[in-house]
Amino acid sequence: MKKLISLTLCATFVLSSLLLVVDTSASKFSTIDVVSAASEAVKEETKAPAKTTTPSKTTTPSKTTQPNKTTTKENTTKEATTTQATKEVTKAATEATPVKIAEKTYADGVYVTYGNAYSKGTEGAKVTIKDGKVAAIELLRTSPKLIDRDARYNYSGLWNAYEAMKAKLVGTTRDEAAKVDVVSGATRSSDGWKLSVDRAFSRALVEKPADEIYFEGEHMGVDPEGKFMVFVNYDKTKRLGVKVYPLNEKGDVIDEASMSAEQAKMVYTLAGELLYRGTNAVALNGYDAETKAAVNAFRDAELNAKVNNVVEYIDGVYSAYGSARDKGVERADVVIRNGKLVDVKLYRLGSNLIDRGDTAYAEVVKANAPMVAKLLKNGSYIENFDNSVDAISGATESSHSWNLAVERAFEKARKVPTGSQYFEGTFAGVDNKSRVLVLVDMSADKVTKTAVSLFGADGKLIAEDKLTEDQKAAVAKLNEGLTKDGAKTAIINGQEVVSLAAKAAFTDAMQNASVKQSNYKDGKFTAYGDASNVGSNRADVTLRNGNIVGIDLYRVGNNLVDKGETAYADLVKGLPQMLKDFLDAGTREQAQKVDAISGATSSSNAFKQAIDRVYKKAEIVEPYKAAYLNGIHAGVNADKSVYVMVTVEHNVPVKMEVSYLDAAGKVKAADKLSADELAVKAEIETPMTEKDTMHKYAYRPAAFGDTDALKALSGKVVDAIKVALEIAGR
Repeated sequence: MKKLISLTLCATFVLSSLLLVVDTSASKFSTIDVVSAASEAVKEETKAPAKTTTPSKTTTPSKTTQPNKTTTKENTTKEATTTQATKEVTKAATEATPVKIAEKTYADGVYVTYGNAYSKGTEGAKVTIKDGKVAAIELLRTSPKLIDRDARYNYSGLWNAYEAMKAKLVGTTRDEAAKVDVVSGATRSSDGWKLSVDRAFSRALVEKPADEIYFEGEHMGVDPEGKFMVFVNYDKTKRLGVKVYPLNEKGDVIDEASMSAEQAKMVYTLAGELLYRGTNAVALNGYDAETKAAVNAFRDAELNAKVNNVVEYIDGVYSAYGSARDKGVERADVVIRNGKLVDVKLYRLGSNLIDRGDTAYAEVVKANAPMVAKLLKNGSYIENFDNSVDAISGATESSHSWNLAVERAFEKARKVPTGSQYFEGTFAGVDNKSRVLVLVDMSADKVTKTAVSLFGADGKLIAEDKLTEDQKAAVAKLNEGLTKDGAKTAIINGQEVVSLAAKAAFTDAMQNASVKQSNYKDGKFTAYGDASNVGSNRADVTLRNGNIVGIDLYRVGNNLVDKGETAYADLVKGLPQMLKDFLDAGTREQAQKVDAISGATSSSNAFKQAIDRVYKKAEIVEPYKAAYLNGIHAGVNADKSVYVMVTVEHNVPVKMEVSYLDAAGKVKAADKLSADELAVKAEIETPMTEKDTMHKYAYRPAAFGDTDALKALSGKVVDAIKVALEIAGR
């Protein structure tokens, strides 16, 4: 990044309307002095916690656990007997100071910390410390918005570093973690992760040093709305300098050279206010909204820098549901950092609890974006939500429910849980075949009421007055049984299918009501089995609470278009059975046990592979973080004239094969290819050298060629490669 704008203030400095640009390269920034008034103002804000709140000192084992030298000194008189010596030792043990058990040096818990910041983001770590060791760790590499980004969007040297560093750090003490070797090709990130782990141990100290308020170095923060990135430099007790940058709509930094004069003046003014007054900064020159956003970004940076970060939430990704009713429910997927909402996606689900997307009624679709903006501006859910003020016009009920979903997501993120197993309110559940809807009222961790509704063959709920007498009787018995006995309620004779569906729906509702976060994201995901020279197998899978609640299977050709009835006969015949079997299986583990269809074994296995990849893409906390899924992945360009297969090994693309397609989507024979087609194919398929560990077009591939025709053709091949890499991505 080009020169950065920063600012320091002295007691007599008066802000000017003139724009000043100060060189703040890394070598100069740390030498800037903060003097007098600014320094005193900072000291006042960052006083050490009162001693009364500081945990008592760790008690170390007393040295008197060894025999006292004065009482165990060997008797110099040769006539002393063994019995006398034994008495002396016994006496010494009796008179020794009682042994005190040492208190823990580090408190068990989950700590999210970051290394030193730079313009592209920073490294971080979500560290679980138990008994003074790293019990578990999730390594983070953030975007400029300080949100962990997909591994494949980072530099290629990092792709294999995640697992290597994780393996080295898990199980280590603080001292051992500091001595871990970095991964070649990712030195900066490795050092950032090690620093994050060390800072996590600092946060976990039972008794923290009174003279260490901040982690020394440069820390960054971003406001929830993504308007500003703020860098703050600290020593152990105070801030030394502040830099402010605007962010564009993509979340990237607008550097000094790209700023307008007005932007440069604004960030200069904001930097001065933040340096001098911190979170108490006041708006100057009409920058009311900008000051609020910059203060929020400053707060984020300061909390990242504080050794004693007392925020009551654990950073991470959380999902929760709002207030359910028979026509559906709202869901919110959020990212929380330092107790603030920094990203949110809102969904409107139908009565079958499947996302309706643009098919929801128009006012709710229109309300989604403004509600997201309102929540991000607030940085949290809206307390004491007022329908007349806080709801989006035309979507009052959904607005309120979205807000409640965000509030519940925050509850899931609490460092210290409230002790409740379930939220209070009404929660919906549907069996994975969408036969029964169950609404469950929860209060004080108890079910107070259930309401069972049945779906018709058209996928819509059957109105109560349209139920048969047998159905009405079954619903009444199920309501009584589920309220009293939950999922253990008895199956009704003659209504076995409905009973089992109702029990499954009740379980689903209880999972939606749980304060514990699921391991998987809810929603629809697409993945493919390994590709071949005749196409691939695709699975579109909808997950809820880790269960398969919707699935579509496709056999696609080289153009990645569904072959439908033109696929080979055994597969066409077997697809309905496979769909049923996978829905019956319901879970990741059981789906892998589904029997192959006779005559379509390879496709059956490819569909199982695709389903497992769906689950990998849906993982909230990745057991392993990788850029790409191992296997063979296909891609096709926009006009479907190029088909590329990319082979991924050890989570890195290592091989690529290029085919050209005719208008019917069939692969052209080699003797029908032009000289340019052969040249591009040879360039892509040329084997790597022994020293290479990754294909040369696996990282940010670009068109090539000496002529316009070659560049155009290679551009199409590169587009197909990008599609294959996107499909292969985690």
